[in-house]
Amino acid sequence: MRTWERRMDKAKKGHRPSLKNWSRDGFATTRREEFHRLRQLRKENEFTGVVNQNYPIQEVERLDIRRTSVDEFRQRFENQYLPCVIRGVPHAEQWSAVENWNMRSLRRRYKNHLFKCGEDDDGYKIKIKLRYFVEYMKHNQDDSPLYIFDANYDEYDDSKAILSDYAVPSLFPEDLFSLIGEKRRPPYRWFLLGPERSGTEVHIDPLGTSAWNTLLVGRKRWVLFPPGTPRDIVKGKTVMQPGEDDEAVNFFVDHLPRIRERYGGEIAMYEFIQYPGETVFVPGGWWHGVINLDDTIAITQNYCSSANFDRVWKSTRSGRKKMAVSWLKRLRIHRPDLASRADALNQQDNFEMYHRDPNKPKKSKKDKKRKKEASMTAAAASSDDDSDSDDSSSS
Repeated sequence: MRTWERRMDKAKKGHRPSLKNWSRDGFATTRREEFHRLRQLRKENEFTGVVNQNYPIQEVERLDIRRTSVDEFRQRFENQYLPCVIRGVPHAEQWSAVENWNMRSLRRRYKNHLFKCGEDDDGYKIKIKLRYFVEYMKHNQDDSPLYIFDANYDEYDDSKAILSDYAVPSLFPEDLFSLIGEKRRPPYRWFLLGPERSGTEVHIDPLGTSAWNTLLVGRKRWVLFPPGTPRDIVKGKTVMQPGEDDEAVNFFVDHLPRIRERYGGEIAMYEFIQYPGETVFVPGGWWHGVINLDDTIAITQNYCSSANFDRVWKSTRSGRKKMAVSWLKRLRIHRPDLASRADALNQQDNFEMYHRDPNKPKKSKKDKKRKKEASMTAAAASSDDDSDSDDSSSS
């Protein structure tokens, strides 16, 4: 067994220790053609070929960044909470990633950097050197391969150059969580390197945030369901058969066709293929899942703006109570209009902000450091140079 195979085998065992056969469903072999059908949007049944007259899929609107102003985007999409696909961002805004982000170049520049490709059962990150992961992408036959989804590339000298290869698209000028500071804000930006058949299960992004996702290499297929669509339906729970896995590839190949057939006249869904150079806008609260149709390279970021502030504030004040207190203080200084809005929402909902118990002793910096070091030591005892520990998580 070659070095990259040993490293990847260990990573896979850490990520899904109970899964003994990663290619049991045959999506890279016996069911490969079924997977490849996802590369075309089809109105006929995937298996019978019969056209479904009640086909529920809607395609999102596509617009060109060169002909779209920030005001138009906000009025038509962001304020209306409507998804869309924006063409031309990397070229129009002169991203270096257009030239620099290909497998050969990334491997040369970052071959020894450890990128996150999963988590173990205790929530610790599983990391792998990029040179091993690139080999894995070339040769794996896994149904649902591991997926580099890394939020900390900006913290290390050997990978933070990734930041200089792109910029936040001009249609997304606001980033209200930036008021809290980089160290205190939740994870919000991710570098993505996804092998064919990898993907993310249907989910809603955290804290009510909206997101943009720009693809540089390959193709992705998306499905979106509006806010309020029942969880059991969008997760495929009502159509999943005994013994089936719940990975993204299983959802798109097996579960989604059944959802269309059973609920096509009852729910709305949006499906589309994202091509290189396109940026997907996902409004807060929308269910969405993604499958990589090819090997892909992408960048994504979650954000809070004036348009989604109400949703984000309500989620943050209860989900990140201490952070919300700090955020509100900074809003009073930099965005008093939104601070007043937060106060009004709190009053409307009879919500009380977090207050530290004055009788509870405050932990010292030494205590916090000791706890963190103990956590890292425990994790290091069961890891090698391709994994590390971390008590944070990202979606």
